[in-house]
Amino acid sequence: MELQKGKLNCITDVDGVKVGHVTLYEKIDDQDTICTGVTAILPHSGNLFKKKTHAASAVINGFGKTTGLVQLEELGLLESPIMLTNTLSVGSVMQGTLQYMLEENEDIGVSTGTINLVVGECNDGYLNSIRLQAVKPEHAIQAIKRASTEPVQEGAVGAGKGMACFEYKGGIGTASRTISADNKNYTVGCLVLSNFGKREQALFANWSKANLDTPDGSIMIVIATDAPLYERQLKRLARRSAIGLGRTGSIVDHGSGDIAIAFSTAATYDHNSNHTVESLSFIRDDHPVMGQLFQGVIEATEEAIMNSLEHGETTVGRKGRILDKAPL
Repeated sequence: MELQKGKLNCITDVDGVKVGHVTLYEKIDDQDTICTGVTAILPHSGNLFKKKTHAASAVINGFGKTTGLVQLEELGLLESPIMLTNTLSVGSVMQGTLQYMLEENEDIGVSTGTINLVVGECNDGYLNSIRLQAVKPEHAIQAIKRASTEPVQEGAVGAGKGMACFEYKGGIGTASRTISADNKNYTVGCLVLSNFGKREQALFANWSKANLDTPDGSIMIVIATDAPLYERQLKRLARRSAIGLGRTGSIVDHGSGDIAIAFSTAATYDHNSNHTVESLSFIRDDHPVMGQLFQGVIEATEEAIMNSLEHGETTVGRKGRILDKAPL
């Protein structure tokens, strides 16, 4: 039996989570088209550096250029927005995010340490003239400032503008599930940047093979929950997203960068503290609610991918290439 969907069926059903997009689309000439963007996911509306969230990642297939996962894995803490963009714009998005965070925190690099920035990517080079590097640092700042708790725009928006999924138009998709246990309600939400798969691989449609020269592709999966979990448990959630991905038909191709990042908003970790010992409450691993959270991640990941297709729109890119809206 499927779990109950969240009120908005969106990652922003997790209280405090904010999402913002900047979409870039411009035909330059017969050969070049800018068809790309940036998406920012903020775990809460406070100071992300001063109030860190527990987080973890799972690399399903490591053909990717994501930044920040080494420290995220070592410390289990997220201290920046999670930024999504195209492969060749990771540097500029990281620069813009750094500029924003430095303006928010005058002590970074002076009286305290540096900051770990998390930027994920997919290759939108089929539609986007990716070598033009149209995404600039200011676009990352705009995406962060536009972030809100409103229902997330899906499809060909933000980082998803130029992405392909099963050789149809993919991009941004989101979904959520709610879990009840011991008179408490928990929410798990998922946002994906879908850019993977061939038509004949889809398990939910009888699509014939297409002769499009799309790359193997990638997917970024961002999971948020308000359930009290710490980094080891969050890694367990992140790993379950691979099952939701597989349910759609993905074979996690050789050249596909498939990466999941999960965080919990239930508690924050203060950057500045005089405490020698910290205390943390978390759900027992053997409690039935953990199984429901696993199920929620799987269902929300699968549906988020489907929503990225459902909300996609036929898009014309470089060299006149076209990705059609999926006939769902």
